[in-house]
Amino acid sequence: MLKPAKLVVLCSLMLCETSWAASLPTGIIDGTLEDSLGQPIASAEIMIETAAGKTVSKTLSDRSGHFQVGGLTAGQYAILAHKTGFQPGLDIVVLPATQGISRQIVLASKQALELTVHSHVSAVAHSSVPENAAGSTDFHMSNQTLSQLPQGADTPFNQVLLQAPGVVQDSFGQLHVRGDHANLQYRINGILLPESIAGFGQTLDTRFVNNINFLTGALPAEYGYRTAGVVNIQTQTDNLASGGNVEMTVGDHQTSELSASKMGHSGNFSYYIEASALQNNLGIENPMPTFNALHDASTQNKGFAWLSWTLNDHMRLSIITSASDNRFQIPDLFNQTPQFTLAGVADMPSNTLNEQQSELTRYGLIALQGTVGASVDYQVAVFSRYSNVNFGPDIPGDLIYTGVASSVQRSSMENGIQTDINWLINAAHTWRNGFFMSEETVSNNSNLLTFPANAAGIQTSTSPESLVSNSSQPIQLFGVYSEDEWKLTQNLTLDYGLRWDAYQGWVNGDQLGPRAGLRWQVTPATVLHAGYAHYFTPPPSELISNQQVSSVQNTTNAQPGGTLNDNVKPETTDYWDAGVTHQFNPHWSGGLDGYYEYVHNLLDEGQFGSALLFTPFNYQLGKIYGLELTANYHNGNLDGYFNLANSVAMGKNIVSAQYNFAPNELNYIANNWIHLDHDQTWTASGGLATRWQDARWSLDMIYGSGLRNGFANTTHLPGYAQFNTSVARDFQMGAAGAVNLRLAVINLLDSIYEIRDGTGVGVGAPQYGQRRTVLLTANKTF
Repeated sequence: MLKPAKLVVLCSLMLCETSWAASLPTGIIDGTLEDSLGQPIASAEIMIETAAGKTVSKTLSDRSGHFQVGGLTAGQYAILAHKTGFQPGLDIVVLPATQGISRQIVLASKQALELTVHSHVSAVAHSSVPENAAGSTDFHMSNQTLSQLPQGADTPFNQVLLQAPGVVQDSFGQLHVRGDHANLQYRINGILLPESIAGFGQTLDTRFVNNINFLTGALPAEYGYRTAGVVNIQTQTDNLASGGNVEMTVGDHQTSELSASKMGHSGNFSYYIEASALQNNLGIENPMPTFNALHDASTQNKGFAWLSWTLNDHMRLSIITSASDNRFQIPDLFNQTPQFTLAGVADMPSNTLNEQQSELTRYGLIALQGTVGASVDYQVAVFSRYSNVNFGPDIPGDLIYTGVASSVQRSSMENGIQTDINWLINAAHTWRNGFFMSEETVSNNSNLLTFPANAAGIQTSTSPESLVSNSSQPIQLFGVYSEDEWKLTQNLTLDYGLRWDAYQGWVNGDQLGPRAGLRWQVTPATVLHAGYAHYFTPPPSELISNQQVSSVQNTTNAQPGGTLNDNVKPETTDYWDAGVTHQFNPHWSGGLDGYYEYVHNLLDEGQFGSALLFTPFNYQLGKIYGLELTANYHNGNLDGYFNLANSVAMGKNIVSAQYNFAPNELNYIANNWIHLDHDQTWTASGGLATRWQDARWSLDMIYGSGLRNGFANTTHLPGYAQFNTSVARDFQMGAAGAVNLRLAVINLLDSIYEIRDGTGVGVGAPQYGQRRTVLLTANKTF
């Protein structure tokens, strides 16, 4: 088992990006590359030469035309820019000893340029909360950062987030941030996405992402409901030159994936469209340590479209649609012993079962963004989301091995509206206001086949009986916020506000919660922040079922906790956060952040029964606290990051959905603080990327000291580390032109580790991490 101290030594060159950027540090030349019409030029080669003609640094401009080099001494330099189809560019600069400099370079095209229309409104895309929100911690992943991951834009979205500080890996693709169970909200261009029903597949695709701001800590009043972290995705929307790409990936575990994208513009209309289709035998984590799982084929199809019309110089209308359609086989186990007898079935090996799950999600939203004068900007968005999950059992197999075969369908339809308005009152005050309202209809339908049993749970008949349960529940969410960003001085900012939230559904609840955050730029290189937030978190309504527990008594599906089933309640949290970031020199930066949460009706989820769907429940009390260390390194063509987090998450006394738990476990938890099942003491991530021999080389890693297991989560699994790597470069393919080839290896060392072992509070089957997987990708940009 890797110890945290050893891990720090092993990854001492890996650091994490922080976004508290002050003015340019010393030794840095920053710039943008544009054509004569103001359009960005991507993938241009940038060389920095001394006055003596010596090349001291090389880099490439990113999608937005941006480039940056560091580690330079004061003096005169030449910036040389080269891009096929353009005349070479040259700019002579003098770098002072006290700070970095920024330049804009324009390249003349060798052919006629097509103008992309970007009116004034393109610069006022809604920005109701600045990236450096006072009191919060913001981890930024740029387009360049995403492209430097071993799988690049093909990286599953949950794996991208695992590279952020304090994000813990769990089974079924779940993530936990700062000790919370899921509790993440996702936004596209500032617009909140309603939650889909939790499943195995990824609803979002990384390919349409331009950059990600991952906000944690004491959040401003704009953010409500899901508050462990805010994943704000900016899409590939700005400066869209006509073009696209086609990509194919093949590899181990029967992996094959085809994706394509197309982007462009016509007059005031711009668009970006992307689709992907994946097939592999890695749908769900293997319950055994074998290289290949039994019965684990999956198909995962996704699509995304962004359409935008510039109506005038102060108004833009955008439409975003997204769809995912995922289908999974549920992995089997060898040599399981039948527990029940089914009439007409003499023998059915456990490795021949055929359980299936399908997941479908559709999003659609329309957003109007604009400005009123020079001081007001606004955004009004309406959205709709449909989500459906179907679990299909192997009826005879499930009956003889578990005593119940559950056909389960959960669906949810949600519609809503979100409005945000910012008013720059003066240089010291920016007033932000908004509201959110949604209505959701949740349907839970199940057909259980189970055997009659006596009071001791012993089967009394070999013929199953059917128990049908159908329910539907309307859910309403309301939220209103008002906040002021007050610049007390040039270096000191106070963000304070109020948020009122209300939930009406399985239960009703509301709360008025204050928020406050302070950010102090002590020096050009050092920033302190601190904040407090009072959160209101409604239960995940799409996961709640009102099935009558009494209906399964005297069957082989009788619940261990009897019939006690109090309603799941909203969670309320007092959250404190404080931290510091510092730019040590032009190459190194880092940060330290601490947090503490005290929670009433702490929400958690468990996987109970044979259907692989989650059920929420509450602990009466919870306490969560921890520290996060982050750091970042950049020097020429070498980039690195490293994150290390320590966390404790505990709960006491389960007060809802008690029927899922054994009486001895309930009694112990009622009188003792226990670790939450997803609590992990040490978590780390890191990465390195460089360009060498005309190729991009990447390495990243994740480390976990092990999730909790055993009776009442009193022990934990062994620690593990997983390393992923890749190399990519362009090759000239005759008439096809340049094609980028990437060889990626996931779990380079083929580490065998358990994410779950099937024990712990609310833990279902065991799951192992993905074994070594080699993937070859070809990408053609046109």
